[in-house]
Amino acid sequence: MFTNNERQEERTGKHGTPRLQYLQELVSQFQNATDEETKERIVANLGNFAYDPYNYTILRQLNVLELFIDCLTEPNEKLVEFGIGGICNACAEPNNVATIVQADGTPLIIKCLSSPVRNTVNYALGALYYMCDYNRATREQILKEEVVDLIERYGAAESVSVSFSNLAKAFLDKHVHAN
Repeated sequence: MFTNNERQEERTGKHGTPRLQYLQELVSQFQNATDEETKERIVANLGNFAYDPYNYTILRQLNVLELFIDCLTEPNEKLVEFGIGGICNACAEPNNVATIVQADGTPLIIKCLSSPVRNTVNYALGALYYMCDYNRATREQILKEEVVDLIERYGAAESVSVSFSNLAKAFLDKHVHAN
């Protein structure tokens, strides 16, 4: 459920931690974490905050989108999965897409289409679906022939994964076949 100021105040109470402070603490914990499992848990937690428009400004302020992008370069597939999940959750907001594009996240998101982890591929498809609407340069970067070919293969792979197929078909219908 999306949050607003009144609902946030209700949920945290008089003595609760304000959202900005709580998310800052999570970012600090991630930066100080030494074990992979802790990092995975924190990135997954941050990703859960990325779907709510109430948090968008805070996430940009704390550079959480860049943290998600950094996770895409990690050898740990769980960090990649949770990082792209957070990006996907945030991509419905054009200002978040701007941050991702400016941080050179687009090629890393495209690379996630080749992941062996199904959730990672699904999240990448979802993120790219929204990112294509950002601007012409981003759209051209995403709609390169090799990327469209891969997405078309996912669209034809109903027997392997209905979710890949459905997301890929929605992407193709909106961004390739409609033109």
